[in-house]
Amino acid sequence: MKVLKLSKKAIEKAAKVLKEGGIVCFPTDTIYGLLAVATNKKAVERLFTIRRPSGRPFLMLVPHMGWVDMLGLLAGKAHRYLMDKYNATFIFYKKNSIPLYLTRGRRSLALRIPPQESHVYKLLNYVGEPLVAPSANPEGLRPAVNIRKAIEYFGDKVDLYIDAGTIRSVPSTIVRAIYPKGLRLVRKGNIPFEDLLKEYKNYFLLLD
Repeated sequence: MKVLKLSKKAIEKAAKVLKEGGIVCFPTDTIYGLLAVATNKKAVERLFTIRRPSGRPFLMLVPHMGWVDMLGLLAGKAHRYLMDKYNATFIFYKKNSIPLYLTRGRRSLALRIPPQESHVYKLLNYVGEPLVAPSANPEGLRPAVNIRKAIEYFGDKVDLYIDAGTIRSVPSTIVRAIYPKGLRLVRKGNIPFEDLLKEYKNYFLLLD
């Protein structure tokens, strides 16, 4: 276990640890998260063991919309427009086979594109792969607001902790993208659902 203060070098070190199959506690665009490379089955399975024994699928952070197609997800044009504009979490149904270790037998997957100015967006680009990113807390407990609490939760089970001070942000808004048209609120969060719904409806009005 190692702790580093947030810096460019710390982000580069976090990327190296992730590429080597490690787990990193890192400040996401909302709260502290536990990160692992989504394409590394061994790392993801290890993260499920320490973070979510129930096996519910993890949120994935992706650097761009291209991953919606690469993962074979059902996303309408309005869904893509919203995901590109807002940093909410979108749950998409899948149209083909996504590895079971990611979906845990579910028919859908949750994705978010972090803001380009965020540290986690920079990390994504260093890694070059999507990251699974559950909040930094054992299942059923409150998310860690600082590295001290994260270490209290996980200790040596996490390979690297990146300290960005205390973070008391609101978790992301989660919406379900109903294909081909439809949007449903799953969890209130950092972006008012009313704003998303209004923009969604306006998208179709502009097409008329």
